[in-house]
Amino acid sequence: MKDTVRLNLGCASRPLEGYINIDLDSKEEILSRYPGLVLSENIEIYQYDIFNLPFGDNSVDEIRSESMLEHLSFLQEKLFFYEMKRVLKVGGKLIFSVPDFEKTVNDWISAKDDWQDFFRDDKEAISKQHWFGTYSYNADNRWGYLLASIFGPQNSEGQFHKNAYTRPKVIAILKKLNFDNIEITDFLWKEDRNPMLLVKATNK
Repeated sequence: MKDTVRLNLGCASRPLEGYINIDLDSKEEILSRYPGLVLSENIEIYQYDIFNLPFGDNSVDEIRSESMLEHLSFLQEKLFFYEMKRVLKVGGKLIFSVPDFEKTVNDWISAKDDWQDFFRDDKEAISKQHWFGTYSYNADNRWGYLLASIFGPQNSEGQFHKNAYTRPKVIAILKKLNFDNIEITDFLWKEDRNPMLLVKATNK
């Protein structure tokens, strides 16, 4: 019996045991960016091209991607989904999460318009959750963490949001590519931050 092949794309600080973890950054770069992060020695992080994965057609059992798709451009989005379709086995699982853009925008419209300070990305600002002088992940101010939920935290090259997702858009994409058993649930990023969609689907 062949080994199960499971991929974790854009793993960043969240590599998983039992998965092939893939990210733009190396393990050393990730550990440098997240000083408190501890990873087991057997965890490897590969810098594979997610639009041209080194796996054959119909060869992967499961693909996970947590909060990555919003960082892809409009053109990259298509490349990503077609590559997932190519490598997944029939019956393979695609599991990913994305910010709920509709809920985030509604929160932004409802929030107070109270600008406090310019953005900072120095270590002290990051450790104290500066977020434009609000010092909070709270969504009550348009010009705080809520703004970063729309445009990305922008602390590094890969931290800009370039795309957006809603529940109907996700369903339409997956149906176009002939995925089945589509399940979408709501959750909050890190349990207390921006609204997210968790998507699970099966390749037909």
